[in-house]
Amino acid sequence: MLILIAFISLMGLIILHELGHFVLAKKFGVKVEEFGIGYPPRIFGKKIGETIYSLNLLPFGAFVKMPGEIGDVENKSSFSHQVVWKRAVIAFGGVLSFWIMAAILFSFVFSIGTQVAIDDNQAGNLVNPKVQIAGVASDSPAEQAGLKLGDTIKMVEIGGVSTEVGKVKELQDFTNQHLGQEISLTVERGKEVFVLKLTPRISPPDGEGPVGVSLVRTAIKSYPWYQAPWQGIVSTVNMTGAILEGYGQAIKNVVSGVPSGVQMTGPIGIFQMLSQAGQLGASYFIQFVGMIAIYIAIFNVLPIPAVDGGKLMFLLIEAIRKRPIPEKIEQNVTAVFFMALLLLMVFVTVKDIIRIF
Repeated sequence: MLILIAFISLMGLIILHELGHFVLAKKFGVKVEEFGIGYPPRIFGKKIGETIYSLNLLPFGAFVKMPGEIGDVENKSSFSHQVVWKRAVIAFGGVLSFWIMAAILFSFVFSIGTQVAIDDNQAGNLVNPKVQIAGVASDSPAEQAGLKLGDTIKMVEIGGVSTEVGKVKELQDFTNQHLGQEISLTVERGKEVFVLKLTPRISPPDGEGPVGVSLVRTAIKSYPWYQAPWQGIVSTVNMTGAILEGYGQAIKNVVSGVPSGVQMTGPIGIFQMLSQAGQLGASYFIQFVGMIAIYIAIFNVLPIPAVDGGKLMFLLIEAIRKRPIPEKIEQNVTAVFFMALLLLMVFVTVKDIIRIF
């Protein structure tokens, strides 16, 4: 069921992405020959006005078909007949829809209440404060014990003496006091509560700590309905900035000759992460879908032929040259990059399968 919900969520994002192109194309009077969910062969189609609305057999995306997307079509309602700025807006509309959906999803989460990071010293009227796992280092005691992203550490124990955990510092102090000794952690994961055992390292690698986890203290916070939309927009902007900053650091690492720290994930990996987020609750799941929308938006706006950013790049070149790129060149460049992206997806998917199974 979680896999099905994850699949429907991703399909929903892709359909809304294409809807962004569709709405703006209609707004500018561009003819849309077909709006399809899935890829052909066609199962069902109905023509309303000048557009065929279709449901297709391969459920891996959606598409909007407009005359003149590549090459020139001598028709005032074709895509190619529009001025450059209108075509750029239509191309960017799909990217923008991802950010809009992220803001809407975050707004909804903030209206119903969600876990937010709080300071260890923050007190007062806190709802369900707890210490959660924000990251797990590879080959660390935490990973070997089975700790996962999002787990809540409720209690620690050694020698039959238990201590409740309510702050990050409490857990850090406890592990530092028992280096090299086996300790028990009471872990909450979704609706499950269980005990894991691990031994904090005496000499951990730099930046990892004895257990090998990143910790965050959280509490449930909600906003009134009139504040939630603004908080959703702010979160979308902040998360976009954080992702771009992370990519910037990864590029800097590569230039410096050190590992980038970036791990690519394909559809199977995304489904697995969505399923894990779903086990933590609806709020986590919705937030994760919003985060995926932002990642896809950033990828789509990159100047790579075969995605929206590539189309924007071709339009920018056309605006500078005062004439369009020759149709054959655009088709060939797009085809090469499409095949490269397809091969990359296959490679990443195989890695996901090996990692998971």
